[in-house]
Amino acid sequence: MSKIICDFCGTTDTKDNPVIAGDNACICKACVTAANEIMSGNLPIEEIDNKITPTEAKEIKIKTPAELKKILDEYVIGQDRAKKVLSVAVYNHYKRIFRHNEIDDDTELNKSNVLLIGPTGSGKTLLAQTISKYLDVPLAIADATSLTEAGYVGDDVENVVTRLVQAADGDIKKAERGIIFIDEVDKVARMSENRSITRDVSGEGVQQALLKIVEGAVVNVPPKGGRKHPGQDALQVDTTNILFICGGAFDGLEDIIKKKQGANVLGFNQDKKGKNDHDKVLSKVEADDLVKYGLIPELIGRLHMVATLNEITEDDMVHILTEPKNALIKQYIKLFQMDDVKLEFEKDALKELAKLAIIRKTGARGLRSILEDIMLDIMFDLPKYKNKTITISKEVVLKTKEPKVA
Repeated sequence: MSKIICDFCGTTDTKDNPVIAGDNACICKACVTAANEIMSGNLPIEEIDNKITPTEAKEIKIKTPAELKKILDEYVIGQDRAKKVLSVAVYNHYKRIFRHNEIDDDTELNKSNVLLIGPTGSGKTLLAQTISKYLDVPLAIADATSLTEAGYVGDDVENVVTRLVQAADGDIKKAERGIIFIDEVDKVARMSENRSITRDVSGEGVQQALLKIVEGAVVNVPPKGGRKHPGQDALQVDTTNILFICGGAFDGLEDIIKKKQGANVLGFNQDKKGKNDHDKVLSKVEADDLVKYGLIPELIGRLHMVATLNEITEDDMVHILTEPKNALIKQYIKLFQMDDVKLEFEKDALKELAKLAIIRKTGARGLRSILEDIMLDIMFDLPKYKNKTITISKEVVLKTKEPKVA
């Protein structure tokens, strides 16, 4: 059930500050009190904003780029360059919001939206989730493939702003300082560099629709999402201070960069390139390469900082399994501990898990499904193994042997 929102200050209904709902408007206790004080002459009209915004978003303690990267290091393995780019972008963004009055001049600071380019499962979404969690700001994640231009079947682009308001529990002020992560942005690339003369509902049209909210504008969004209708109540949200992070795999971008550099992409006598060569090529991406791929120049111009994520190696996969704070192996060990069972993994077993994930080409997110499949039968009978130790070997991962129980 959605919360009632005050039409005067944008706060949501709480026990301390209840919102009264009328036929055509809603008002909270704080606004009623402020209005009473104004009418009785106890409150000057110029002080009204201070009285009727009880849930004004508190200032975020700005962490330095080094502090932000240290937090990311605890959850995301590798991708040092991408972590640095994101940390600097977030630091500058919130410094721009909270410290813009420190220097009194006419210089206006533009926000630094980010574009993350990397293969599936390389950590794009996890980076955004971790940053928002530790800054205590709302995060909305949208898939660009589900978005369409206004008036067509699918999600309106502005619905991603509605999701952010919902993530902020209806607090408009808090939402206006949040983060929106738009994944699969490469899937809305137009098919050629030439502008289409017909409507491109899910490609260039979506990019055009994204321009306004990414740059910064006041948008009217339905409180509960869905389509806009005439006469429908709408929330006004200013996207000027919302940080946009776009991500995508951009399959085929490497070939565009190679062509620009004069390298042969097709033909005989081609040396096999390793992952390092792939990562080096992708790290040289420039704006014109993205235009050739199918992003419109206006959108690229609003995504000021570009970071490329490397393909995950076998060693990285092993580290992902064991090192981060919420590593999968740690999660399974804890699950087993709840039943007084000790769980151990041999080194060869971890390496075999990493190999399987790389073969499936699903990145780090594929590790979970592989482990769930292997551990299912063991966990089904888990209560029987109380006060015992279960050891997972390479053979268990390959399903040629049963786990050791001691």
